[in-house]
Amino acid sequence: MSAADTAWMLVATALVLLMTPALGFFYGGLVRAKNALNTLMMSVCALGFVGLAWALIGYSIAFAPGNGFMGGLSRVLLRGVGLDAQGTIPHLLFMAYQATFAITIAHWVWGGGFLATMGALDFAGGTVVHVNAGVAALVAAIVLGPRKDYARQAFLPHNVAFTVLGAGLLWFGWFGFNAGSALAANGVAALAFTNTMMAPAATLVVWTLLDLWRTGRATAVGAATAIVVGLVAITPAAGFVGPKGGIILGALAALPSYFALLVRARTRLDDSLDVVAAHGLGGTVGALLTGVLAQKVWNGVADGLAFGNPRQLWIQFLAVLASIVYSAAGTFVLLKLVALVAPLRAATREEGLGLDVTQHGEEAYAAAEGAILVLPDALPMDTVGVPELEPEGGRA
Repeated sequence: MSAADTAWMLVATALVLLMTPALGFFYGGLVRAKNALNTLMMSVCALGFVGLAWALIGYSIAFAPGNGFMGGLSRVLLRGVGLDAQGTIPHLLFMAYQATFAITIAHWVWGGGFLATMGALDFAGGTVVHVNAGVAALVAAIVLGPRKDYARQAFLPHNVAFTVLGAGLLWFGWFGFNAGSALAANGVAALAFTNTMMAPAATLVVWTLLDLWRTGRATAVGAATAIVVGLVAITPAAGFVGPKGGIILGALAALPSYFALLVRARTRLDDSLDVVAAHGLGGTVGALLTGVLAQKVWNGVADGLAFGNPRQLWIQFLAVLASIVYSAAGTFVLLKLVALVAPLRAATREEGLGLDVTQHGEEAYAAAEGAILVLPDALPMDTVGVPELEPEGGRA
């Protein structure tokens, strides 16, 4: 084992863990104030529930020896995961690092699955994480339908500063996400680190210019979104393309996501946090452009279309398609199963009151210091459908 590699991976694991609360701030600022805590809690609770599920069975399904589609059960309850070497780092550390972001279909690419056998390139999770998430968001938005006031009320971000803060923390944590995926303190990690700096910078510049061209204003929400789109797009390519390729990829990734947001605003698709455009499209573009811009000179793995290997683009397309089909079908089935035991969406009254109060009994911004919110059976509603809150013991 290597002490240097182990030290770097300890740092990378902590960096990626930071991305989860950072995502909570990014999305928490985009929602209305009455739903801010609920959005943050979805990230915070994931640290516990998903982390525990990963240790119990997720790691085994993703990385234990199995077949081309999923791992076996030999690592359930972390059986056999100790301080023995996994490459140049302890096996336990490898498991902890992957726990911060990997999901079941990671086996397809990183666990010796069928996409790895085909030769698909996904350095840190463009298809495995982001395409999967974007498609899941699309299916969920379609199944749930729009909010009750969608297209009749402007749903404006309640705290743009939170969103910008979240984007900055995500960018910081993403260095561990991408450079850490080298699993060593080496030149490939340095390449991924550099691309993680340059690609989002290019996306940010192009996005800002598009904002200025279209509206004459550069928006902070647009800048924060651009950073995330650039980070998502470079994720599959970070260790396979050179810095020039990373800049080109980041610049090109801005275009489909930017215009997808404009189109989405004219439809009934209530993807309230624009996960489809940022993660779904960003991950798809990044994965496909990896098949164009990859250079064997950087990582010794494969060249892309631009360097004489058109087959790589076809393989990347198949990897994206497989992720889309799996995520769409799996999400739809899971939503229908959940609907059998619990409602999928909030009731009209809960939508009006906000999920902070109805689900957590708290407010992100308390109206009265020390007030404990209670929900009487009959809650008076004002003329715009937002309930009046009543502190325990009477009105403040």
